[in-house]
Amino acid sequence: MTMPGPLTRALALAGLLFSAFAAAGPAMAAPADIALLKSYIGEWRGRGIMIGATQEPVTCRLSLTQGNQDKVNYNGHCTLAGNNLSVAGTMAYIDANKRYEAVMTSNATFTGVAIGQKRGQNLIFNLREREKDEAGKDLNITAQIQLSKAAIEVAFEVIYVESGDNLRAEVPFSRQD
Repeated sequence: MTMPGPLTRALALAGLLFSAFAAAGPAMAAPADIALLKSYIGEWRGRGIMIGATQEPVTCRLSLTQGNQDKVNYNGHCTLAGNNLSVAGTMAYIDANKRYEAVMTSNATFTGVAIGQKRGQNLIFNLREREKDEAGKDLNITAQIQLSKAAIEVAFEVIYVESGDNLRAEVPFSRQD
């Protein structure tokens, strides 16, 4: 099994810590769509285990705040095996595309765009990206972020294209405020 280096772990954490969230373009949404986004504003904490060649604990915190217009900004930090990852972005409902969208930037040079769907009272964002690790090998990164009133559930996987080895984790977040 491939042993992940610091950049690979950081990319995996980037996939974990909101592999998305920062919409482009004007956000003109129905009041219910805006209210749903704003219902997640607050402080969140999460703990989980990243499973690959070894198992490592992951600890994360996430802050969602009111952004410009009808957007919600987020800022998150995760720690894994002594590595720190910071991510930031904005999420919004993009009326022209009739969907929720989000883009993320991170200190691991990872950026991503996730598409969100409303399912009942939940929002589910999916991200699929292809990146390279520190050795230049292709990685497929997938993540799903489910936001509900009481929790945020993040599941992600990083697959080394050449070998098929993977890193995966599920991290539940709970509201702290």
